[in-house]
Amino acid sequence: MNTKPKSGYETTAGVSWFPRMLDKIRLNHHGELHPDFHANLGLPVGADGFCCRFLRIDYAELRTRVLAGGTDQEILEWCYEHGRRLDTYDLVIWNAFVKKFGWRDKATPVLERLKAQSGLAHRDDLVTMLEYMEVDEGRKP
Repeated sequence: MNTKPKSGYETTAGVSWFPRMLDKIRLNHHGELHPDFHANLGLPVGADGFCCRFLRIDYAELRTRVLAGGTDQEILEWCYEHGRRLDTYDLVIWNAFVKKFGWRDKATPVLERLKAQSGLAHRDDLVTMLEYMEVDEGRKP
């Protein structure tokens, strides 16, 4: 299919990106995830891998838990039980990181390459991966 995942700006209990990661797992399992996302599923690089490491959980175990069913909140609680619970300061750090990823960091060359491939190289306003994804995935002009 051609379904693109939820926005990385969406949150579960204050955790940005988490709903997007779970959405990709579910969509892929049902054969509905847009092919552009298949190659990076479960890789330790990128925001999914960073999120799993920040929570101290294994992606394969998370995938199994997601496919067993439950709400995003229930799955986040499972992550807290099997990894580590995020406190207020952890949320500030994680959310700031994921929202700024691609801005003057090791992902900047990847962001610039993606923008060029998408015909968005002229968009100087797209300086983070999330900003790019919002436009590339059709949520923002």
